[in-house]
Amino acid sequence: MAANGNRRRRGVSPLSLAFLDVMFCGFGAVILIFLILDHTANVSDVESDPDLELELHLLEREITEGMEGNLELRNLIASLDEEYEEGEVEAEELREQVELLMRELELLNSTGADNDQLRDRLLTEVETLEEQIEDMRALEFEQSGNNVRQYLGDGNRQYLSGMFLGGQRILILMDASASMLDETLVNIIRTRNMPDERKVLSPKWRRVLRAADWITTQIPVTSRYQIWSFNTRVTPALEGDPQEWLEVADRDRLGEAVDNLRATVPEDGTNLEQVFRLAAGMSPPPDNIFLITDGLPTVDRPGPARGLVTPRDRIELFENAIRELPPNVPVNIILMPLEGDPSAAAAYWQLAMSTRGSFLSPSRDWP
Repeated sequence: MAANGNRRRRGVSPLSLAFLDVMFCGFGAVILIFLILDHTANVSDVESDPDLELELHLLEREITEGMEGNLELRNLIASLDEEYEEGEVEAEELREQVELLMRELELLNSTGADNDQLRDRLLTEVETLEEQIEDMRALEFEQSGNNVRQYLGDGNRQYLSGMFLGGQRILILMDASASMLDETLVNIIRTRNMPDERKVLSPKWRRVLRAADWITTQIPVTSRYQIWSFNTRVTPALEGDPQEWLEVADRDRLGEAVDNLRATVPEDGTNLEQVFRLAAGMSPPPDNIFLITDGLPTVDRPGPARGLVTPRDRIELFENAIRELPPNVPVNIILMPLEGDPSAAAAYWQLAMSTRGSFLSPSRDWP
């Protein structure tokens, strides 16, 4: 009976499995289920575009450079403002000293004091102070910039930073032909038959005048200039010899020239050959030319155009005109829009590049 009892105690029972075996089996089942499940549904393929990364890098660098440049400009403006205020204080002190010395001189003259040496010394001091005041005024004028006139656009923007605005003899050529009245041929013909008061108010012509005005505000004050409007003839903005160079420092005459341009009425065709020939005959010749136009020339002789001018004819007229240009002179071109002259942009761009000038086809809100 004892042997039978021992055999019953050694029998297999589910409760005899080790606790760790159960745990390992369960953990293995969990791992197996995890491996069987599809995890790719939540994974999206992200491909890197090298072009986008490069563009993003360039934009970040431009933003950084722009912020640094903006900070430098603000520091420069603050420094100039401080120098200007200090100069104003110093100039006021000098003026007060001059007034004091002048009163002393008057006192000497009124009292009849016979002291020539003192009088001469006071006169010398007065002359010295007046020279210092003039020097300070000249320095203030120089620090205010090279622009003898001002032109402010929307938000005081600086336009045409890529255009060469320097030179000692600057020639500004403004096309005043009938095509400057509008951008489309139909509206050009319609506006051409209107009174002159209406012609000068056309939007395109007013943009042309603003462009010419803007150029006059950018030329250096130490330079000389000449301004012509042209169609089938050449008309200087100021009366006198059109080949005579004028001083930019004479603000009144420069302002008068711009006012005279506003009174010009666009009419007739475009003779570019005679303009370049006249420019080549200037002595000394120009060293920088600004040309405001909207298309290729249409005539090569004085008077109205004779017959139909084909695109091929206009190309030939243009090639004849550029042969008259003075050598080694940059030509900066501002090309206004015009319907029906697709060759103009390429021809003028090539002229600008060959002369080391610049080419601009501005937007409607410029300048």
